[in-house]
This record gives sequence, C-alpha cells and structure tokens, in this order.
Amino acid sequence: MRSELARELSGKQAVVIGLGSMLGAGVFTVFAPAAALAGWALPVSLALAAAVAFANGTASAQLAARYPKAGGSYVYGREKLGAWPGFFAGWCFVIGKTASLAAMALVAGHYLTPSTPRITGLAILAVLTVIACLGIQRTALATAVIVSIVLLILGCLIVTSFELPAAFPMRTHITGSVAWDDVDTWQGIARGAALMFFAFAGYARIATMGEEIRKPERAIPSATHQSIGLVALLYAVLTYLLLTRLGPEAVAASDIPLAKLADVTRFERIAVVLNFTAALAATGVMLALLAGISRTILAMARNDDLPRVLARTTSRKVPALATVLNAAVVAVLVLTLDSIETAIGFSAFGVLLYYSVANLSALRQPAEERRYPRALHVAGLLACLALVASLPPRSLAIGLAIVFAGLIYRLIAVGLMAHRRRSNGETIEPRPGKDAEDA
Repeated sequence: MRSELARELSGKQAVVIGLGSMLGAGVFTVFAPAAALAGWALPVSLALAAAVAFANGTASAQLAARYPKAGGSYVYGREKLGAWPGFFAGWCFVIGKTASLAAMALVAGHYLTPSTPRITGLAILAVLTVIACLGIQRTALATAVIVSIVLLILGCLIVTSFELPAAFPMRTHITGSVAWDDVDTWQGIARGAALMFFAFAGYARIATMGEEIRKPERAIPSATHQSIGLVALLYAVLTYLLLTRLGPEAVAASDIPLAKLADVTRFERIAVVLNFTAALAATGVMLALLAGISRTILAMARNDDLPRVLARTTSRKVPALATVLNAAVVAVLVLTLDSIETAIGFSAFGVLLYYSVANLSALRQPAEERRYPRALHVAGLLACLALVASLPPRSLAIGLAIVFAGLIYRLIAVGLMAHRRRSNGETIEPRPGKDAEDA
C-alpha cells in the first residue's frame, strides 16, 4: 500500500498556496460580521488576529523545519506530546477545515448564482476534487492563476478607492466613537478578532503539505511568514478603506462590503467582475483546503488514527481516496448548513484548538531546534484559548460535541486494536512519536 508523497513544491509555490488559502476567506467573507462586532475598533481586532497568526506561524514553522511531514500539528503533537494530543490536533484540523471548505463552497455559490448557491457550490467542489486528484503541481498551478487574478482586481479597487476623500476620518472616530473602558467593547473586539483569525488560518496549508515542499527546513518558515505578512498588509489596507469610505455600520450591513466600496468609486459598473473575483477567491481557498485536509487525513491514517485505507496514494502521489471522502462530507454540509456564519464560527473553534497544540508542541522543542523565543509560543497558546472562549455559544456547543465524538471514536478504535493484538502477543497503543517516548 503506497502512502508516500513527493517533494515537488518550491518555496515560491508554497507562498502562493498560502496566499490562495487566505485571500478568499478574509477579503470576501469576514469583514461584515467582524465590523458588526467590533465597529470602529475593527483595526484592533485585525491587529490581534494578525498577532495570533504570527505567533502560531512561528510555532508551525519551527516544528515544520524539524518534522517536514504531511499532517502539520497532528505530527507535531504526536512527536512532542503523545498520541492523544496528536489525534486531538489532527481531528480539530480536519473538522474545522472541512467546515471552512463548506463555507467557501457556499460563498462561491452565493456570489455566482445567488438563487441556487448550494447547487453551484457543489458543482465547483466536484471540479476542484478532480483537479486535486491530478497532483500537487496541478493544484499549485491552478492556485497561482486564481491568486494572480484576485490580486489584480483587488489592486485596481484599492487604487481607485484611494482617489476618494475619507468620509469618516479614522483617528477622530476611533478616539471619539469607541468606549475603550467598556467591557462590551473589548468583548466585541475579541469576537471580531476570532472571526478575523479565520481569514488568516490558511497558512496552515503550508505546514500540512511539508512532505511535498523542497528544502522544507528553509522554505516552510520563509513561506509561512511571507504569506502571513502579505495578507496582513492587504487586509489592513482594505480595513482602512472600508471604514474611512463607508463606515462600520455600512460595512456590517452589506453582504458584499467590497462591492459597496466599488459602488462609490470608478469601479461602480463592475459589480459582476467583483462577484466573479469573490467566487474565484473562494475557489482558490477550496482547492488549497482540499489539499491540506487530505494530507492530514493521510497522516492520521498512517498511524491508525483513521482507517488505514485512507493512507493510500495514487501513482501521482496523491491521497485521492482521502480527498474524495472529504469532498463527500463537504457536499453533505453544503446541503445542510443553515448559514455561512455558523460554519465560520465552528471552523474557528477547530483551528484555534489545533494551533493550541502546535504552540504546546513548540514549547517542548529543545534549544537546538528553536528558532523563536518561547514567549511567542506562550502568547500564541493563551491567545488561541482566549479567542476560543470568545466564540458564540452555538459554535462552542457544536465544536465540543464533534470533538468529543472524535475522541470517543479513537478510544473505541484503540480498544479494538488492543483486543486484536493482545491475542497475538503484541502491544497496541499506536506509537506516540520518538520525542514523546524519550521525554
């Protein structure tokens, strides 16, 4: 049974995949709900989300340089903390990103065909599943084309928006409109940051595909930081333009804030182009998600944390069965989800817990493996837990239920393996990782 992957991606291709994983999630989906929560304090929410992303990115980059394998924090958790924490990280990633994938399918469908978004989303999902099964180079090429088009259109929008006078001076409103001493203000900022973090979380795809990146010890840290930095800069510029040209109330009230911004610029007649760009950006995120989730499923299946058949790869070195199975689950979610916001909240829950394990794992690394100060990993861990606690109760309830179901599944699976192997005089618990054993 083949389960090997090939190192075919360059550092630049890894950056492109990171960008493709983040642009659609942030630019076209989270500005409105985040502005509704944070108001004029939205830049603070963005800064907090970017800081958490950077702290988590340092942990992932440091670990990926040491363990350049498919699976990301699932692998790191097993190696540094043990089998159960590793499974927890992998399961949180799979369920969180599967929710993200369903949300992006709905976003693409809403932008292209508002009357039939679910059908369109499913059609896009089917096409992308085929592309993902053709190999990582096809995925990287398609992502590069998508990212180039999205950045071109957003660049045109930014340039024309700066031609407009600022209808709402930011400094005046931030100092005069925000009650900084109010607990509710900071709760809104925290919840806005949790949603904005969803827009950054795509850089995890770089680490989860570490087994397919050339010279991973240098390329993964560099690609992670470059992609986070570029996206943070783009989000900051768009946040400034949306607030100063429209105001937070108008941003929060619009389903498509960027289209509303275009309405007051020389872009006023290109709503169709913006809709297509939004759908294209969401499509890029979907393609990167399919690649990242399937690699984590493969890694978990290698260690019997998921059925071992899911570790099989094709002659193109692609975990096609894992990809198709993930797409099938997403299709069910697309048909049953009540709202995109529910998927975003649940996704943030899973991904923040996933990064909590990454930060814990990075804290266990010895000095010779360390690239960044431990304080960054402590800050990342505490920030992840704080953002999880700030999520809406519905997202917390759904997330906890599904995480608990995954833990029960592994408990039963380990028990069944123990029963089978005891009869053969073997030890059962899956190997937790060399570093965890040596600790």
